[in-house]
Amino acid sequence: MPAISFQSVCKTFASARGPFKALDSVSFDIEEGEFFGLLGPNGAGKTTLISILAGLARATAGKVTVQGSDVQADYGAARRKLGVVPQELVFDPFFTVREALRIQSGYFGVKNNEAWISELLESLGLADKAGSNMRQLSGGMKRRVLVAQALVHKPPVIVLDEPTAGVDVELRQTLWQFIAKLNKQGHTVLLTTHYLEEAEALCGRIAMLKTGRVVALERTSELLKAASSNVLRFKLDSELPAEFIGKARVTGRIVQLPAHDAHEIEQYLAVIRQAGLRVEDVEVRKADLEDVFLDVMAAEGVAP
Repeated sequence: MPAISFQSVCKTFASARGPFKALDSVSFDIEEGEFFGLLGPNGAGKTTLISILAGLARATAGKVTVQGSDVQADYGAARRKLGVVPQELVFDPFFTVREALRIQSGYFGVKNNEAWISELLESLGLADKAGSNMRQLSGGMKRRVLVAQALVHKPPVIVLDEPTAGVDVELRQTLWQFIAKLNKQGHTVLLTTHYLEEAEALCGRIAMLKTGRVVALERTSELLKAASSNVLRFKLDSELPAEFIGKARVTGRIVQLPAHDAHEIEQYLAVIRQAGLRVEDVEVRKADLEDVFLDVMAAEGVAP
């Protein structure tokens, strides 16, 4: 039995222009103990899919189960098996951090939970904030509390929807160490993120969504194998040569070009020399998940 199963899930919204299909027959399973990544550009349908999984929205068609419990027909059982960290910073301003976690435990009928609450506070760097009111916390600290709230009832399935968006490096490292520890203990993790290096480092398998459809579903290692084997990277102060337009990924001064072999790298460098351009910090690196992501999205005919 899979930890999470999406079976032909569709979601259609009414709009002034007519029906809008946010999800179009999405089907895949996440196995017990997996660290699974769900990737896609803004508007791809990731949060809609997670909202259906968490019972916050109803699918127009299809079925979603959590360890065999239907999220609509058996909502209570399905929800108890889930710990969901939302994108938005939603918090109750009237309680301290520890009080908020005690109340969250009560929502799931969990009693005598102080030892686990203390462990969560320590593991997420919140021990010194346990007595602070939620209103007094920074955005990064509030994000840590949301993670603790999602885990307070020890759910077997953890859903992280952009958990590190806009937070500092320290929190990202603390969070991933703790989540990786829980995953090794057998917890299933579903992650959505725009930090593709996180997904590459953490996720054993990845699904990519585009306009509500699954456009890639494979082990991370297999996705990387299918990418261009190398990328030529350099800094350029002048205008990009015409031969590179449409091929290059440009971020400020940094230019990156896919290269399948040494001959293609030499061709790129020859164009640069012939144009009389001055480049800096030239390097050749292996293709990463961001390269794969851009290739998959481009193959679907829509720029990410």
